[in-house]
Order: sequence, then structure tokens, then C-alpha cells
Amino acid sequence: MTDERSKRIAETAFNNSYIQDGDESIDALMREFESHAHADENATEFWYARDLQTLFEYSKWANFLTVIQKARGACEESGHPASDHFAGVGKMVSLGSGAEREVEDILLSRYACYLVAQNADAGKRPVAFAQTYFAIQTRRQEVREQEDKEYQSLTDEERRVMLRDEIKTHNRHLASAAKNAGVKEGPDYAIFQTEGYKGLYGGLNVPGIRRRKGLRSSQAILDHMGSTELAANLFRATQTEEKLRRENIKGKQAASRAHFEVGAKVRQTIRDIGGTMPEQLPPEEDIKKVSRRLKRAEKAVRIASEKSAHQHKKDLAAALGLTTSQLAGLDYTFEAHESADGVLYGYIVTFDPSSDPKILKSVNGLQPGNWVRLGPDAIEP
Repeated sequence: MTDERSKRIAETAFNNSYIQDGDESIDALMREFESHAHADENATEFWYARDLQTLFEYSKWANFLTVIQKARGACEESGHPASDHFAGVGKMVSLGSGAEREVEDILLSRYACYLVAQNADAGKRPVAFAQTYFAIQTRRQEVREQEDKEYQSLTDEERRVMLRDEIKTHNRHLASAAKNAGVKEGPDYAIFQTEGYKGLYGGLNVPGIRRRKGLRSSQAILDHMGSTELAANLFRATQTEEKLRRENIKGKQAASRAHFEVGAKVRQTIRDIGGTMPEQLPPEEDIKKVSRRLKRAEKAVRIASEKSAHQHKKDLAAALGLTTSQLAGLDYTFEAHESADGVLYGYIVTFDPSSDPKILKSVNGLQPGNWVRLGPDAIEP
């Protein structure tokens, strides 16, 4: 579903940043961070590192600069040139006397801000929030870019199948992480999974989710989720796995609690961005039926393509005065001969020198050098 960069962003979102009831609203915090964003002459947004230093409650620039250096290293390790996201500049600041002096500053992209937040002290509440905020924003951008490049042509059914397969894979990873944390028995793992669902679905367990959606007890809830709901559950699974491993959580109760907290954080984020709560999303057609239908359609396309290729060989053999079996015994290249503006003049067939000379003698219009020019109507387009 994702490239490595998107996966890293997804796996590190929400860490250590659960906002308790009664805290300042996430909307207010989002406005505060966005108010410090700037844009250059190309409308490319950026932040000043000095502004983030203040927002992240770092009193000394030297300490914050250490965080930035770690973020630069993480940027390079992830395969992105640090120069694209961290640019050193001078910045004029006012002195008490009314004079100004230039101080060192760094322009940070949104992705750089995310990396700085991930490498800052999560014990500071603004940093904990920033880890959530920039991860969400960066992930949104990555999802948009990825879909534009790779998934733009996918139907919702294809997305559902893709996401369902991803969840199967990540659930295996999650089971492994849970086992390392001490969730070793089947009943304990069922409790562990239930806590994740309860966090994401507002206290509902699996039977409760089925009842809310009108599903039978024999129907797997994941198999009847739409792409939006599947994505939320994939997010929950990847973040919980990472949290268990990164924080080296031990004990089945601690692991279950972590799963609940991650699920609840994903739910809170859905609420904050105005999304529909997962239990309110309608059930979809069984993913197994969808998968079978897509496979049948794919097979039909493949057969049509194979028939087209077979017809092409038949047309080419006839134009050359050969049987299809004779053509199959020759090594050749087939190229369209076109003008610069795309007008088709015909086709050029060039035979390898090692081709059977007996068959070559039967080729209509064979030229010295073992090539043939065919007219534009010789082959069905």
C-alpha cells in the first residue's frame, strides 16, 4: 500500500502524544503551529527553526540545534537529501536597544519539522503534540502523492483488496510484537486485539461492531470494511506494533493498554479532522467476493491480450507469406516506421542472421540484410 517513506510516517504517527479529555483542543494547537508557517516566492511553505525552538519550549538554541542535527541525519538515512528540507539562513532580530543583529536560523520544510519533532523531547507537551500534528499532515501529503503516482487509476474495490491484504500482513507483524511483549496465549491475544478495537470503535468489541453494522456472527468485520475503515485499522495495527517494539513494552496488560491507547488516538484524530466514526460507516460487500470478481476481470483482460498477441502473429505471418509455425522459428524485431509527427508509414521486420535460411527464403520481399518493409495496412492496429 505504501512506499517506505509513507510507511515510516504511518508507523511513527501518534507516538507519546495522546491528548487527554479536558486538554486544550487540537484545533487551537493546529492553528498555533500553522500561524508560524511562511511561504517563499514559489509558494513553498517553510518554518523558521527559531520559531519552532520557542514553540517546542527549548530555552537554548544550542540544545535545539542538536535536535535539528539528529533530524538531518534521519532525513539522509531515509533517502532524502537534507539540503531539500534544511536550509541555513541568517535572520535579523531586534535587540533591547532598538538595534538589530543577524542570528543563525534554518528554514525547515514540513517534512523537516516532522523529523525535528520526532527527535525532540517527547516529555514536552508541545513536542508530543507536534509529533502527532506533523505526522498527520506529512502522511496526508504522502498519501496524496502516492495515490497520484501509483493508485490514481485504482477503483475503490481494488483499494479495498489492497488494504485488506496489507492488514493481513501487518496483523502478523503485530502478533509477533505482541508475543514479544508477553501476549503468548490465544485467549490473551484475543483480549489484546479486542482492546485495540475498543479504542478505535469507542468501546465496542468485535461482537458489538458486528451488531452495530448488522453483520452476522460468522462474518469477519475486516472483510466487510470499506477502504476508509480499512485504512484506519491498518493505521492502528502499524502504530501499535511500532509502539510495542520501540518502547519495549512488557506484560500482556501493558500491551493491551497500549493497543487501546493507539486505537483511541486514531479515533480522536478522525474526530479532529471531521471524519466519520468507524462504527458509523456502512458495511461493504464481502471482500472475498470482490477479490474473486477482480481476479475474473483480470483474467479476462489477460486472455484478451493473449488473443490480441496471437492475432498479431497470425497477421504478421500472413503478410510475410509464412505460417505461424514458421514465424515462430525465426528471431526478429518488429518496429513501426513513423514520421516525426506520428504518421504511420509502415512496419520494418528485421530478422536475426542466425535465423533458419530455409524459412527466410520463403519470406515475401526479403531485402539484403534480412529485413522486410510492410505497408501500414499489413497489420491490424
